[in-house]
Amino acid sequence: MKYLYSALLATVIAGPALADSHSMGDAEAGEKQFGKCKACHMIVDDAGESFQRGGKVGPNLFGIIGQQAGTVEDYRYGDDLVAAGEAGLVWDEANMAEYLVNPTDFLRTTLDDKKARSKMSFRMRKGGEDVAAYLATFSPEAEAEAEADAPMAKDAETEKTE
Repeated sequence: MKYLYSALLATVIAGPALADSHSMGDAEAGEKQFGKCKACHMIVDDAGESFQRGGKVGPNLFGIIGQQAGTVEDYRYGDDLVAAGEAGLVWDEANMAEYLVNPTDFLRTTLDDKKARSKMSFRMRKGGEDVAAYLATFSPEAEAEAEADAPMAKDAETEKTE
């Protein structure tokens, strides 16, 4: 019995630490932090709906979380970011947050190449995990979750009015 309680306690304590990267940052704080990114980036869906107006120096970041690195259509990436994507780098909240701290160092580590360089010179010393959480709200996974929740929300609303 003592072991059962110990195992339960360990699970409760370790659970948040072992949770998937989806819960790393605060999306609301990330939306505010994204103001620093708007000079170069925008968030616009395929239908043309703009969630964040911004520059066109960098790629459109709609759906970037869950996407292979270096593959946004109509954007010319640096060779090293493309190579990282071809080697299997797919953006998630954890690696995006790490990339935002120092893009060149991230690529050098990822590719194990001291000469690797990123075209993105901006570094986000703090708040990268929040920006990554914000970007995740525009991922295909987040869209699917929102669509799945929509019928339940509609059903709940219908029950309230009856």
